[in-house]
Amino acid sequence: MDWIQITNNAEFAALAQDCGVGRIMVDLERLGKQARQGGLGTFISNHRPEDIAHVRAAAPKADLIVRINPLHVGSSNEIAQAIAAGANTLMLPMFEQPDTLQTFLQLVAGRARGMALLETRAALQSLPDWASLSGLDEIYVGLNDLHRQLGAHFMFEPLGSGVVERVAQTAHATGKRFGFGGIARLDEGLLPGRVVLAEHLRLGSSSVILSRTFNREMVEGMPRHGHAREGQAWQAVYRCEIARLRHAAHVLASRTPDEVESDRLLACDLIGKAAATLSASMPVAAQPTHASTA
Repeated sequence: MDWIQITNNAEFAALAQDCGVGRIMVDLERLGKQARQGGLGTFISNHRPEDIAHVRAAAPKADLIVRINPLHVGSSNEIAQAIAAGANTLMLPMFEQPDTLQTFLQLVAGRARGMALLETRAALQSLPDWASLSGLDEIYVGLNDLHRQLGAHFMFEPLGSGVVERVAQTAHATGKRFGFGGIARLDEGLLPGRVVLAEHLRLGSSSVILSRTFNREMVEGMPRHGHAREGQAWQAVYRCEIARLRHAAHVLASRTPDEVESDRLLACDLIGKAAATLSASMPVAAQPTHASTA
């Protein structure tokens, strides 16, 4: 499977490609994101359209994904500029109805691969109506927004409840690539990266976004004045973590059916415990008003 590294840093993109990261994402989504996710500790991108060409030049062999803004009056120009700058795949976020995705795909017009970011309740409910659209190459489940729309407390609850599996089945049935969520380092996170990776392989996922844990040394210790020694340190850590991830994927791919099922049950158990902990720590006023994940 492919790892997806989100970055607008050309040096980092080149390193990721050299480490075998097959997909780089420049994230242009800004419209409405601050209102949805501000104050939640999630990443609000500061990437700019001009970053696309710099990343393309630095990582010429990578599949360059550009997450554009939700469909708006400027989408046609935004799409054309991203393609001209070297984007291979365009991702549409926060759509709800099939006609919105259809308009996006018509604007792309086969000039790049089309990726649907499924992160709204309405898009989930209408999945059978848009999964087979012509020009759509990939369905990616965005758990950050989706779990909140479904009234869940923990990002991975749609994985534990079977929602992600149903999307995977639809994607496979319609011949689309499929991926979901993000992954932390193997032994980190409320749902450790190793457990998440096991579920990706069980569900036939082809891609996963690398979380910020993979490049935290770069963020925390990025040389302010170009000190090469500091730079080499974070690069070595990143190389090591990507190699560990790749090795873990190789080992997990050889599991027996019983081991796969055991790992699925472990994931469900850990997700349930994390959700209960987060629910107990959440103020009553902030509790979701609807808990269905159907």
